[in-house]
Amino acid sequence: MPNIDIDRIAATGKKVKENVGLVIIGKSDVVELAIIALLCEGHLLIEDVPGIGKTMLAKSIARSLGCSFRRIQCTPDLLPSDITGTYVYNQKNSDFEFRPGPIMAQMVLADEINRATPRTQSALLEAMQERQVTAEGETKLLPRPFMLMATQNPIELEGTFPLPEAQLDRFLLKIKIGYPTAEDDRLILARFRQIDPLEALKPVVDSAELLQLQSETRKVQVTADVEDYIIRLVQATRTHPALQLGASPRAMLALYHASQALASLRGREFVIPDDVKYLTPFVLTHRIIPRMESHLRGQTAEQALGEVLASLAVPVEGDIGVEK
Repeated sequence: MPNIDIDRIAATGKKVKENVGLVIIGKSDVVELAIIALLCEGHLLIEDVPGIGKTMLAKSIARSLGCSFRRIQCTPDLLPSDITGTYVYNQKNSDFEFRPGPIMAQMVLADEINRATPRTQSALLEAMQERQVTAEGETKLLPRPFMLMATQNPIELEGTFPLPEAQLDRFLLKIKIGYPTAEDDRLILARFRQIDPLEALKPVVDSAELLQLQSETRKVQVTADVEDYIIRLVQATRTHPALQLGASPRAMLALYHASQALASLRGREFVIPDDVKYLTPFVLTHRIIPRMESHLRGQTAEQALGEVLASLAVPVEGDIGVEK
């Protein structure tokens, strides 16, 4: 097994979680999922009703990192060039020069992404998968690390454009924040009474350290038994009678790497089946599509995944963490 500084990963994850927790109260599990996306250099889709703190969560994560940050407020009149950038004629030197768009940052927030038109949404595909953009036929590499955090409101459908399956498949995780408890509401009132704690938030990790941690996370051991469990899980979604579209190879890799990140955050050098089971709804739900007849019967993607997980035999505990 390769040497892994697992304590460093876990300690850094704890620092980021505590820092974001100064703003996002009572949602440590949601913050942990966001950190998993960071360690995998994956993208995060936050879907929930207005006022829950979707944008606040994205901003808090960005402020906790020593990375460049830009925000894109998605609207129906937003153009692809407004995201990627464009060439502008400079009268001083009588030449065209490239003016980068907001996508040319390390941390990018696409607020209300489903309000952008399909043409504009497609401008994000190349950036999300290949970490580059093409403007006027010229390819521009994005800075590393690069992460896109997108928010959307599932309730208000007027003036929105549903994300296509190809774009949904490029989000590592899809999460919901949910309403706070009564006790958390009291803490929110107390903390936000006089000042906005987001304004005082300081970085706790720089971009160079984050790149190192991402590399370290990929060394977390996944035994043959757990690999087989992931493969069987993904294969089962492709043959489930209630599902029209199962999980793709990209989804399988996402589940694999997310499980490595979760294990490292919890101080383990190896992945266990519970890591895979816990992350499956967040990694796979937005990547699978129920059949029309299943949808009409009220069967959801979450229910189908639950059936898949219940039907699969879990690797024996004694085999986990042992190199074969």
